[in-house]
Amino acid sequence: MKKVLMFYLENCPHCKNAQKMMDELVSKNPEYKNIKIEKVEESKNVKIASTYDYYYVPTYYVDGQKIHEGVPTLEKVENVFKKAI
Repeated sequence: MKKVLMFYLENCPHCKNAQKMMDELVSKNPEYKNIKIEKVEESKNVKIASTYDYYYVPTYYVDGQKIHEGVPTLEKVENVFKKAI
C-alpha cells in the first residue's frame, strides 16, 4: 500500500463530503480498509501544508504525487484509493 496524505479544513463542506465518500467506499470494498490515510487539518498544520503545492481542499497525495484537488466525487475519491493499492 502506498501512503495517502489528505489535506482538509474542518469547516469545509467538500471535505465533509469527501469523508462520507471515503467511509462509503470502505464499507463497500473491504480491501480499502487497509489504506492508511494521514489527514492534515490545514489551518492547524500550516507548516506542513505550506510545503505542498495545492490551493483547494480536500487534496489527496499518494506517495507524494497529487492525485486530486478540490470538489470530490465518489469516482475521484475511489481513484485515490485505487492508486494507493
